[in-house]
Amino acid sequence: MARSILTADGRAALAAVAAADASGEKPARTDLATAVRYLLQLLVEKAPGNSVEMRVPPFGAVQVVEGPRHTRGTPPNVVETDAATWIALALGQLAWADAATAGRLRASGTRADLGALLPLRP
Repeated sequence: MARSILTADGRAALAAVAAADASGEKPARTDLATAVRYLLQLLVEKAPGNSVEMRVPPFGAVQVVEGPRHTRGTPPNVVETDAATWIALALGQLAWADAATAGRLRASGTRADLGALLPLRP
C-alpha cells in the first residue's frame, strides 16, 4: 500500500459503510474503498509477509503472512473476495468457513486460509 490510512479516517469510513448498510442504501464508493484499504492495512500490520496475496478488487491487494516470497507470475497462495465480504470477515461478522462454503471468497494454496487472523480490531 502506498500510504497509511489514519485510524480515525478508517473508522469513519467503516461507520459510514455500516450506516449505509443499516439504512439499506449503497455505501459511497470512497467510503467503501477507504474501509477496505484500511482493513487490508490492518491485516498487513497483523501478519506481515509475502506468501499470501489478499485481493479485494477493485479496491486493493496486499501480500501478507510470513513464508516463501513469491516473485513471478500468479502467486501460489491467493485469496480474493468482494468488498462487503471482506469487511464482514475482517470485523468478525462472518466466519471464514461460512464465507468459503457460501462461495463468497476464493482461496487457493496451502497458506491461503486466513481465518485464524480474523477478526481484525479496527
